[in-house]
Amino acid sequence: MGEGREPRDEGQKTPVRAAPKRIGIAIVEHRGRLLIGVRQADQVLAGHAEFPGGKCRPDEPERDCAVRECLEETGLAVKPVELFARMEFEYPHATVDLHFWLCQLNPASKEGSSPKAENGFEWLPAAELANLNFPEANAAVVGRLIERFAKPG
Repeated sequence: MGEGREPRDEGQKTPVRAAPKRIGIAIVEHRGRLLIGVRQADQVLAGHAEFPGGKCRPDEPERDCAVRECLEETGLAVKPVELFARMEFEYPHATVDLHFWLCQLNPASKEGSSPKAENGFEWLPAAELANLNFPEANAAVVGRLIERFAKPG
């Protein structure tokens, strides 16, 4: 007969997949070093290395979110330069739509060889990223950053 759907029990619910959470992430490079923090004990993925970033507000462009979150988390003003990577990833706790923005320090921001960041963020050479415990979704991005910014030897 026809190729219609299988009959189903009216009480059976079809799982509804929630829309992915949009996340704006700032990859801040300054003089060959990248701004890295560690997620706190009370956060999802606690103990993992992270770039500044977080959930986008409704109707907030991801690039603006990355800039806002960087300022809120580190005290450093940045400007987005390019969308470095975008990916959707499904964790047990949520599905996320990650937007990694390569950023530079805003010229009006703090000066110095490595401007002081707040909340435990620090400047690390790109080659050191390979030794850090980043969330699974960041693996490909971390590899690309090492290729792009790590200086041989």
